[in-house]
Amino acid sequence: MSESKPHLRDDVEASLRAVEDSRSGMNVFEAGLVADITVDGDSVTVEADLAQFDPRTTTEVMETMLRAVRSVDGVESAHVEPAQVDTGDRVSIAEIDTVVAVASTKGGVGKSTVATQLACAFAADRDTALFDADIFGPNAPSLLDVAGPIMSDENDNPIPATVDDMEVMSVGLMTEGGPLAWRGAMAHDALSDLFADTAWDDPDTLVIDLPPGTSDVLLTTLQEVPVDGVVFVTTPFHTSVEDTRRSRRLFEENGVPVLGCVVNMERFVCEDCGHPHDMFPDRSLADDLEMPVLARLPFSTDLQMKPEPGTAPEAFRSVADAVDDRLDTADRLELPEDPLDIRGLEAQERVDRVRTAFDSLEPSEPLYLVSDRDPTPVGDFLIDLVDADGDPSDVLSEYEVERRGLEKWALKATLP
Repeated sequence: MSESKPHLRDDVEASLRAVEDSRSGMNVFEAGLVADITVDGDSVTVEADLAQFDPRTTTEVMETMLRAVRSVDGVESAHVEPAQVDTGDRVSIAEIDTVVAVASTKGGVGKSTVATQLACAFAADRDTALFDADIFGPNAPSLLDVAGPIMSDENDNPIPATVDDMEVMSVGLMTEGGPLAWRGAMAHDALSDLFADTAWDDPDTLVIDLPPGTSDVLLTTLQEVPVDGVVFVTTPFHTSVEDTRRSRRLFEENGVPVLGCVVNMERFVCEDCGHPHDMFPDRSLADDLEMPVLARLPFSTDLQMKPEPGTAPEAFRSVADAVDDRLDTADRLELPEDPLDIRGLEAQERVDRVRTAFDSLEPSEPLYLVSDRDPTPVGDFLIDLVDADGDPSDVLSEYEVERRGLEKWALKATLP
């Protein structure tokens, strides 16, 4: 890299010193916002350290600095880029303690509002993040009034935006104002990359706003993210209730506990008479959801206010409490720290490991196993080892198989 115009750097620096940082009252150099200036011929690139700003302010500061650089005589090409950010102890999505997904089978039922307000309610007492996975209609940026650009770390991994210390990631922040009419494969790849690459600041809880319906994007989420539970959102309308009831099987088949459902827009209070009125002909249909009803929310302007992390309406704080209670009691197979792990092993080695582990057990001591495929045949193998006949669930005093993701299954088996 060469600097064919040595004076150009000085002129650029002088121009930038006329740009004031409104927060400190100092110029951008004194405020430490200029990380580096690179001059190559008549091309100038400025790296700006704007990590302390929210994304919207970052854009404004970068545009102001860019105008200052372009105003310098002799500059033909000017660029202002965010300086690379040190990730510190940032983590991947797989390392987050609790992941709660919010789903709906229909659009327009208030799913994104519930997901965003749920995250804001969680943020009152824990570090919380929101992942807007509704790739065809990302609403989190507009609901929270947050905008790009998204910064990246030294490995080019995207770093979430922050709203009052709550992290937010959305494809809407990556393609602000751009078309989102992507084909299935494109949407799958884009979401997979965001799930895999986003560098989170180690939140305690992540809320994922899923796209409505049962698209490939939804399946991508269930297969690539360790979701601890799902909350459905529906209205009392009969088709929405019926589809919600059917959709729970998709999550259960992918090893995701169904925590319950939020019935939204059930009633409204008339401003004239002051009495509540049903929004749908038969709101009792919601009683047929075959899952716990976590809350019944009215159609109310109070619940449509701009979400504020840490300061959610009482109705959504109640939803958060109900979700916490359900997470504590979700029917999950608890594994010890050192289960028998046969993932990635050849068939014969799997057999040998299971036989050795089972033979070493004391009476009534359970075998815990983790596999990358359905371990149901292991039950039949154990029956052969004890020289018995019948179904494993009948012969063994305990026999549970649970799917926990695309390539993770768990098994617990105990001899009588």
